[in-house]
Amino acid sequence: MNTSLRDQLLKAGLINKKQANEAERQQQRQERPPGKHKPAALTADRPPARPPAQSAKATRDQALNRQRQEAAERKAKLAQIKQLIEQNRVPTVENGEYYNFVDGSKVKRIVVNTSIRDQLCRGEIAIVRHEGRYDLVPTAIATRIRERDARAFISSGVGKDSPHSDEGYQGFSVPDDLIW
Repeated sequence: MNTSLRDQLLKAGLINKKQANEAERQQQRQERPPGKHKPAALTADRPPARPPAQSAKATRDQALNRQRQEAAERKAKLAQIKQLIEQNRVPTVENGEYYNFVDGSKVKRIVVNTSIRDQLCRGEIAIVRHEGRYDLVPTAIATRIRERDARAFISSGVGKDSPHSDEGYQGFSVPDDLIW
């Protein structure tokens, strides 16, 4: 009659079935070969090496986060520009003369009265573009808008921005009724 020590202890009532199972699990853990688990000291010294797939995924995630951050910054700048224009916009004129200006390679026009035209000529007011509209704002505000987005600034109205010189035309007079 061969009975194991476990069975004998169970019969004698010295241990219950739960305690016997726990002792058996501990014995199996002790019998495992030590090479399967890495010691904690080695993993604490250096970070685990990433497989190439995880490394590529991390790189893509960083690029995506960078794009999202740049998009958020652009959106914030556009909101700032919109706020600057709305708060400092020169009131529009319903009936008046047209003031022509160059936007890229196209000639555009905006309705102004004589006082606004004079301010444009003196450089006190500038033309800015935002969301497909052209607005007139004070030059100090236009400078702040240019810092945020150079494409939004169109013209300060001062004729000194032109690259050609007027030396060849000094002998000719400009008619008084010419409005440009």
